[in-house]
Amino acid sequence: MLPPSPERLALAHVRGVIDRVDDGLIVLLAARRRLVRVVAALKPRAGVPPRDPARERQVRRRTQSLAHRLDLPADTATGVLDLAIVDACRQQGMAIDLDQGALTPSPAMMPPIMSDTLSSRSRALHWLRLLPPPRRFAPLLRTLPRRWQSNLLERAMARVLAMPLQDGTLDFMRGRRLGIEVSDLQLCWVLELRDGRLCVGDGAPEASVRGSATDLLLLASRLEDADTLFFQRALELTGDTELGLTARNLLERLPWESVPLGLRIALNRGARFARAARAAHRGEAA
Repeated sequence: MLPPSPERLALAHVRGVIDRVDDGLIVLLAARRRLVRVVAALKPRAGVPPRDPARERQVRRRTQSLAHRLDLPADTATGVLDLAIVDACRQQGMAIDLDQGALTPSPAMMPPIMSDTLSSRSRALHWLRLLPPPRRFAPLLRTLPRRWQSNLLERAMARVLAMPLQDGTLDFMRGRRLGIEVSDLQLCWVLELRDGRLCVGDGAPEASVRGSATDLLLLASRLEDADTLFFQRALELTGDTELGLTARNLLERLPWESVPLGLRIALNRGARFARAARAAHRGEAA
């Protein structure tokens, strides 16, 4: 039997990548359905009507804007969004109207009602347990182009570390390579200082910091200090210990108020939510 041609091997590889993208779409749709269930339970308590046309228009504008930036046909993006909206309407027992008309509850279905005997904390834990853990998103993230990941990380570091980049505090990174590994998301980046800014580079790191997405977020948001996380073995430092400790000490000395306010708020809220979700999955009190 003749070996497969390079074209057939390439075709099989690309099809495998498409399969992983499809898996990621299903994971995201499942996560969206769970979030819709949370929203459906919260709307009556918040005094929000079942359908919010203004919110839906905002979602559509965001989708069209993102599709334009990614060179995705608008009708393709709109079609996927319409499927998600139809599914959300069915979940909440509403008649389906993609023209954003008035919706009324379907008599065959009633909004989900939680037992009044459950405490607010128990309800929160219940909904948090419905959210998929970060590791479920790993297949999807692996399909994102490496360039996109690198650009997002470099832009975030430029904002958080603007002051030490300007005053030369980060000069110890010149010619050195520090790795950041997010274990549950199966992501890894190697950071280098080039032309006065931190960049994602190639090559083996001289030192690496490894931890889960939640623990690294807790560290970045200052909700947990590095010593505690390393003592609990939530974070692991390998390779050149001196380089890793120097980077850690820099982050601890970085004035929190020097980080843009919006980013501080986003980090804090994101870390608190991630910590609560992890506690819920572990059966702990959040």
